[in-house]
Amino acid sequence: MLAGNFYTVKEQQQEAGQVNTTIELNAGHPIFGGHFPEQPVVPGVCMMQIITELLGGSLQAPVKLQKASQMKFLTMIDPVKQPLVDVVVAYKAEETGMWKVTATLKREDKTFMKFQGLFK
Repeated sequence: MLAGNFYTVKEQQQEAGQVNTTIELNAGHPIFGGHFPEQPVVPGVCMMQIITELLGGSLQAPVKLQKASQMKFLTMIDPVKQPLVDVVVAYKAEETGMWKVTATLKREDKTFMKFQGLFK
């Protein structure tokens, strides 16, 4: 889990089928020592883990990515310059027992990542 170490939840609002969360990234986390020294960038795998953790927390159950139909990394996140990130995770139950998920990581007018896929 990255929550509590790599990032902390600053604010969260939940409504039916959606969770809106503002997180604060920990620019001093060891991940940034290797990704990349003197120019930290949030790895894509960490962005996906954040989505997974927020979805699982909202559903109060562990979830696992089954299929990513869209995963677009639009702008890099420098945790020093952009420590706060808004994460919107919308989900809907499918007849297959999976969750259809749409998520974005953004802040104000900057969109960092867009995702669509299935979790179980």
